[in-house]
Amino acid sequence: MRIVRQLVDLPRWAKRTVSVSLDVVGLLFVAVLAIWLRLGDTVFPLTTYAPAILLLPLLAVPVFINQGLYRAVIRYIGSRFAFTVFVSVSVVFAVWAAAIFMLDLKYPRSSIVISWLLALLFIAVTRMSMRWLLTQGVKSSFGRKRVVIFGAGSSGQQLLNAIVRIPGLKVIGFIDDDKALKKHVIGSVKVYGRADLQRLINDYDVSEVFLAIPSLRASRRKAILEWLEPYAVKVSTLPGMDEIVAGKVSFSDIREVEIEDLLGRDCVQPVQALLDRCIKDQVVMVTGAGGSIGSELCRQILKQQPKELILFEVSEIALYNIEHELRCYPEWRDSYLTPILGSVLDERKLTRVFVTRGVDTVYHAAAYKHVPIVEHNIQEGIYNNAFGTHVCAKAAAENGVRNFVLISTDKAVRPTNFMGASKRLAELALQALQVEYAKTRFLMVRFGNVLGSSGSVIPLFRKQIAEGGPVTVTHKDITRYFMTIPEAASLVIQAGSMGVGGDVFVLDMGDPVKIDQLARRVIKLSGLDVIDEQGNGDIEIQYTGLRPGEKLYEELLIGENVDGTDHPRIMKAHDDFIPYTQLTEAYIELEAKLESYDYDAVLVLLKQLVHGFNHTSGIVDYLYAQEKSGTESLIKLVK
Repeated sequence: MRIVRQLVDLPRWAKRTVSVSLDVVGLLFVAVLAIWLRLGDTVFPLTTYAPAILLLPLLAVPVFINQGLYRAVIRYIGSRFAFTVFVSVSVVFAVWAAAIFMLDLKYPRSSIVISWLLALLFIAVTRMSMRWLLTQGVKSSFGRKRVVIFGAGSSGQQLLNAIVRIPGLKVIGFIDDDKALKKHVIGSVKVYGRADLQRLINDYDVSEVFLAIPSLRASRRKAILEWLEPYAVKVSTLPGMDEIVAGKVSFSDIREVEIEDLLGRDCVQPVQALLDRCIKDQVVMVTGAGGSIGSELCRQILKQQPKELILFEVSEIALYNIEHELRCYPEWRDSYLTPILGSVLDERKLTRVFVTRGVDTVYHAAAYKHVPIVEHNIQEGIYNNAFGTHVCAKAAAENGVRNFVLISTDKAVRPTNFMGASKRLAELALQALQVEYAKTRFLMVRFGNVLGSSGSVIPLFRKQIAEGGPVTVTHKDITRYFMTIPEAASLVIQAGSMGVGGDVFVLDMGDPVKIDQLARRVIKLSGLDVIDEQGNGDIEIQYTGLRPGEKLYEELLIGENVDGTDHPRIMKAHDDFIPYTQLTEAYIELEAKLESYDYDAVLVLLKQLVHGFNHTSGIVDYLYAQEKSGTESLIKLVK
């Protein structure tokens, strides 16, 4: 095992030299053994066959180099690599056989086939044996992952001290931009510059880089990650300095690179006055309190010390989880927490809550938000998202609620799906209600995708990478806006304190991100390569096609009429709306069409109500086909 350990510790160029030498010797032996097996005698004129025998490794090594047999990381080889071995060996022996015939070299013709089979066995066995040593034998006995720490400051040094106590890791060196630190030795570990990283990877088989600069600005962190992207290493990072100072994590808590690191979006400090205005010492209610946005709203609202926080949720388990979590917060002791199970379509229950609890502010986050699910459950999507918002908002206005804030979506702008159309209907309801109920401020906050919500792409990508791929992307050109859940919730609260009523606020989502590009970055920063057209790489990207009702890109504004606000990340849009009387009549007609499953009429009516609605998924034809075949539609099953 000591010899194996020495081999493992060799630089990568030395390992390749050993591999080439082993193949040369092995192929020479294979060529000789094939003659022995063919003649059935170990005594034969070896010098007669020497030219043909020596020619075999001379032909094989260049082909193996060209096919990447010495570039592949042995511990990650799989079925694709086995196919490459088969093709490479077959090509070598085809050329070798042709050379023997053309040059009239002495070699038993039938031994060529025997030596081909032996060579396949030899190459496969040597690679599989080395793979076992690296993944099992070395790992169980003495194998250590070699890592580099980016950042030789105090955080990097504390990380080094933490890693020293972890038997499975070995720090090869520091990388730092400070030229004064270059070539210094910290804790027996040398400091290098950026230009040295590739050499460290080649010489010491470095497989991971730890980014140890927790106080770094997001834009600077993004730039470093983009620089690291081309290297064949996994990238991990320390948590933020705020988490470390708060004692939530320590310097040994390395995590994978998150999408917010890739976006490079610097946080803007919230305006405390805006956070307090609709919350502090008031009764606040959050509908959909157990959802991804609703639960984060609850966390941040509780920190602003409301008089009472009402958690309104239709799912018992979601309500239990968020209430249980909030009761672990020290702030809840200064506020009442009231969990209520209920639907936003239950007007009587909502009225009772508003009256008995004296609610001041409602943050309406309850919604069905997954586009494909709402596409197959049109009735329930419109009922919950549009009718539920109208019922809740009207009940709030009639019972003294002063502020009503709707959590909307960029999919409400020129929608191509029923989810987006239903959310635009919800916005229209609030805009119309504002004229009828001037004492209540109705506000809408529109933004794009939030990171970490259910259905978010990053957890899916990581799961697919861990399983060996493929990573699935709907379309090569699809783009989306992204924002973290805490930032979105904070901006929602602040936007809800602005305006006079009937306002549509749009959050600055930054630049849109190509999902295909995002997938490639996640793969690269996991230390793997995307499989290219020649079949080289580790993880395949598959394009599955746009889902029903899905856009290539999202928009945040219906028109061009937009104003800034006192907050740099919040804009105010000016959208046309429908008078309340006309809207209620349309709602009644829409409900009747939904009850009779007249999907064609529903589409026509939605196109009249929702500006720019262009539904092209064909889901209506699908639902009709389901009914005609005698199978209840998904909508009926839910109903």
